[in-house]
Amino acid sequence: MAFLPKFDAGGLVTCVTTDAATGDVLMVAHMNDEALRRTVATGEAWYFSRSRNALWRKGESSGQTQRVIEMRTDCDQDAVWLRVEQTGAACHTGRRSCFYRRVERTEADGGARLVFVDADRLFDPDAVYRK
Repeated sequence: MAFLPKFDAGGLVTCVTTDAATGDVLMVAHMNDEALRRTVATGEAWYFSRSRNALWRKGESSGQTQRVIEMRTDCDQDAVWLRVEQTGAACHTGRRSCFYRRVERTEADGGARLVFVDADRLFDPDAVYRK
């Protein structure tokens, strides 16, 4: 059976990336055809940045790389799941995961607030990205 990803109108598929050892969700990103091909060919995670409109290899600026252990696709082949060996932090904020804030309901008004969890920084993004 062939891997025939179904790209959206922008030429992208959604990619969920998890830690292969723990199962923790590290990040959600997007891939175009070139990012998918490079990921398969190199065993390293490649993504497509919608904000920069550019292809990028995870860790090319920060050194926080992802070695792909397994790639899966969903039943429609319009999303992929990477199980990776993460070196350092996955998030551009310097945190291990992009999912470092829990959404909690506030009793008083029925709204919601953010609570930091697993929010320790593994690197200083200002120093790494020179912002």
